[in-house]
Amino acid sequence: MSVLKKDKYKEKSLLHVIRGWLLLLLIIILVLFTGIHMLHQQQRVIGTSMYPTLRDGDSVIIDTFSYRFFEPARFDVVVFPFKYQEDTLYIKRIIGLPGETVQIMDGSVYINGTVLDESQFGFGPIEQPGLASAQITLGQDEYFVLGDNRNDSADSREPTVGNISRSSIMGKAFWRILPIRHFGPVR
Repeated sequence: MSVLKKDKYKEKSLLHVIRGWLLLLLIIILVLFTGIHMLHQQQRVIGTSMYPTLRDGDSVIIDTFSYRFFEPARFDVVVFPFKYQEDTLYIKRIIGLPGETVQIMDGSVYINGTVLDESQFGFGPIEQPGLASAQITLGQDEYFVLGDNRNDSADSREPTVGNISRSSIMGKAFWRILPIRHFGPVR
């Protein structure tokens, strides 16, 4: 009789352990989901200005939290509002940092008079330097941004976009979730 009670006790404790793990797993999932929802946004890319990095229709996760502790860096892909159209966000790559001088000559970007090495991205030569045909000196809270599709992008070269203030940067695009075949980090 005591053996039967012992087996019954083991069965109960195993069920308690499983229930405990399931409850813990559920709590972890809820905390992660809430944290991701509060600290990140999902946005859909419209247009080809960031091609080939991002394509029309891609869905990306925007990290809206990290820039509270860290400054944006060169080559980060950032999201900011378009100042002339409500509810319109732009997504571009940071090229020039605060205090730097940016110029586009002979199809290349120059930072403080030195050609910026963008060989890791494989961008072609820039055909239209726009405002950057003359040197642009960035303020202490300004960034110069370009689309990856350099010859089909509205970016800091155009007066309607211009330099981007630090306070207008909403976050960093860091993960593409759709389409599934391109799932992974935004580089």
